[in-house]
Amino acid sequence: MKLAYWMYAGPAHIGTLRIASSFKNVHAIMHAPLGDDYFNVMRSMLSRERNFTPVTTSVVDRNVLARGSQEKVVDNITRKDAEEHPDLIVLTPTCTSSILQEDLHNFVERAQLEAKGDVMLADVNHYRYNELQAADRTLQQIVQYYIEKARKKGELPTGKTAKPSVNIFGISTLGFHNNHDCTELKRLMADLGIEVNTVIPEGASVHELKSMPQAWFNLVPYRELGLTTAKYLEEEFGTPYVDITPMGVVETARCIRKIQQVINAQGAEVDYEDFINEQTLHVSQAAWFSRSIDCQNLTGKKAVVFGDNTHAAALTKILSREMGIHVVWAGTYCKYDADWFREQVSEYCDEVLITDDHGAIGDAIARVEPSAIFGTQMERHVGKRLDIPCGVIAAPIHVQNFPIGYKPFMGYEGTNQITDLIYNSFTLGMEDHLLEIFGGHDTKEVITKGISAESGLNWTKDGQAELNKIPGFVRGKVKRNTEKFARERGFKDISAEVLYAAKESVGA
Repeated sequence: MKLAYWMYAGPAHIGTLRIASSFKNVHAIMHAPLGDDYFNVMRSMLSRERNFTPVTTSVVDRNVLARGSQEKVVDNITRKDAEEHPDLIVLTPTCTSSILQEDLHNFVERAQLEAKGDVMLADVNHYRYNELQAADRTLQQIVQYYIEKARKKGELPTGKTAKPSVNIFGISTLGFHNNHDCTELKRLMADLGIEVNTVIPEGASVHELKSMPQAWFNLVPYRELGLTTAKYLEEEFGTPYVDITPMGVVETARCIRKIQQVINAQGAEVDYEDFINEQTLHVSQAAWFSRSIDCQNLTGKKAVVFGDNTHAAALTKILSREMGIHVVWAGTYCKYDADWFREQVSEYCDEVLITDDHGAIGDAIARVEPSAIFGTQMERHVGKRLDIPCGVIAAPIHVQNFPIGYKPFMGYEGTNQITDLIYNSFTLGMEDHLLEIFGGHDTKEVITKGISAESGLNWTKDGQAELNKIPGFVRGKVKRNTEKFARERGFKDISAEVLYAAKESVGA
């Protein structure tokens, strides 16, 4: 087991809670010790939700360990059923309940005898799955539960809708720009004459799920969430799905052409080429900008990309193919889906990195000294340390990445937002010139070739004391300068004397 102080994807129960709390009138019971219930705070703080987070923790404490958990968990489920009257209560296990080897299936069966609403277990392996995998799996389980329930009652609708229609998957609480993407996708479908049958899970009622087989096709814009559900519906009902992410001019057009192909195969006669041309020329400014002098000034500049599969792959293609920017390496922390990522980005970058080790990513950024970084909030912190600008393009994210203004990443309006993000993430020539004139920081040189905690150098007591006297806003740079000086001269210990020598060598 690896101890980490930064995780790109959280534990499995976070994924399950994201799905449960996204549905309307669904409550989640988390069987875990105190401390694992930080999801409530995270959701309320980050996504600025106006409603109370529908998650209750059934706390595992010493009394529970002594007497067993069944009665307490069942009591919590029945109590919430009586208080909140949810349509569904989802019990999510955690690593703790897995270690205790508790029979949660039995807990659910016991609770279902007394509860008026539905009760189900999110059956996810908490040692094999991370947050993203668990969210994908939980969504599929809930959909399947209600499809099978409707089938048993004879309430499952037959046939397709009269007009072409779509189910949109993967819109979830705590998702990166998810709500704005959803609005843009709905507008796009309306422009194409396609009705939106359901959007899941965000804002959907579980009672709507039985109507999902009526859609002509399913749209899976995010690789991480919804693909398992789409494959289940294809296997059960033959519903085709489109999993091309409409991000960037080229991929948005490719997605629309795939939709055209799918619905024409079911008897429609549509041609979206004029729409694609109109949107590309007049709504999206990205194609025009890519030919402008401003974008040409970025040609050949070096960038690195890191994030989840969906956003890292899309940004790599946009940077390389649409804006002529040199992507030195592109990476993802979705190790479970590495083959897909390699296939998508290999021709658009020099190197592909598959890792969830933030230290390795920080060192890789420092090694290549890019002009800009496109990554998560962790890469933004790395960029701050190295004086390299960073555009945040994927979760994990901070509250500032839940914009109040309309900022989709998908569709044709999304192409404008991404273009702005890319352009504003580079330090431009005049800006660099003014920084130098007015004594600004130097963004052209990275002081060290690595930023991981293991530097191989030892600061002595007097050396550390002298370093601590330096003002905080320049202390980091002095430390890196001194360590560089020490490495070049083969010093292992950095004393106050070495610090003074380093300062003299740079004329400080």
